Amino acid sequence: MGTPVDPVPEVIRRALADASDAPGYPLTAGTPALRAAIAAWVSRACGASVDSLGVLPTIGSKELVAWLPTLLGIGPGDVVVVPSIAYPTYEDGARLAGATVVRADSLTSVGPTSRVRLVWVNSPGNPTGRVLPAAHLKKVVDWARERGAVVASDECYLPLGWSAEPVSVLSPQVSGGSYAGVLAVHSLSKRSNLAGYRAGFVAGDPALVAELLKVRKHAGMIVPAPVQAAMVAALEDERHAEEQRERYRARREVLAAAFTGAGFTVEHSEAGLYLWLTRGEDCWDTVDWLARRGILVAAGIFYGPTAGQHVRVALTESDEHVAAVAGRLRA
Repeated sequence: MGTPVDPVPEVIRRALADASDAPGYPLTAGTPALRAAIAAWVSRACGASVDSLGVLPTIGSKELVAWLPTLLGIGPGDVVVVPSIAYPTYEDGARLAGATVVRADSLTSVGPTSRVRLVWVNSPGNPTGRVLPAAHLKKVVDWARERGAVVASDECYLPLGWSAEPVSVLSPQVSGGSYAGVLAVHSLSKRSNLAGYRAGFVAGDPALVAELLKVRKHAGMIVPAPVQAAMVAALEDERHAEEQRERYRARREVLAAAFTGAGFTVEHSEAGLYLWLTRGEDCWDTVDWLARRGILVAAGIFYGPTAGQHVRVALTESDEHVAAVAGRLRA
């Protein structure tokens, strides 16, 4: 269903334990070592320049997604644009702030309204695994800048490109070398198996990051000091991340072959942690068909009203369970 099951790498667990004697309050902005580690990773993974780049640790990525509209001062009368098929928390966060939600994959369908304050993009997408080209992302950024809106790019699956290479909104070919009005949201839950640590960060427009920091200090949105130390270890070590990536690659190959062999069509799924599948029927019929074989998947309708004939299959199961799924689909 999407929760990591593989062990937390030893280098990260050791860093957490070594930092466990932490009687004082942690820094909301993150330790200097953590801020440097985030900036260095964003430079490597996103093609960003560390000059004029704001960074801030978050309590996982979901917390920031849910509260970003509120933290930005968005409220009633404002519009938040989210993808048509999307992680539900984008809409939840907008509703928490009292804003109006518009589902759209093409900004031309949003119309000329000046009420748009925030545009969410998600590439690689959850649940679809769709990768948005750099040209598309650039158009979104340009459109938002013309209207004074913020673009928030959920890039939690950026390191997991399979048949396509994901591009960060912080890449020069998207941002034009300026981070004005742009935020990239990242997580260590999947890359480093740290879902239980609640370890994420946001990077981008330094002015926006400074505003987020100002509010988060007073709201108590602070990453615990031992987790900050663990994040440094995770971001500075690429070996464990590559090993985990290869685990997911192998599981993806097994599951894709098994589901297509059972008559499913895989759509998108070029990157990320999921297979987006359909049998051309109501998603609940598919969920029921699989459940009768002891296989649990997520119904597409959870992610948007146009996803009623799809299901989401996660790669986050043990090799033993993945093999069992393949066997049950063949039976």
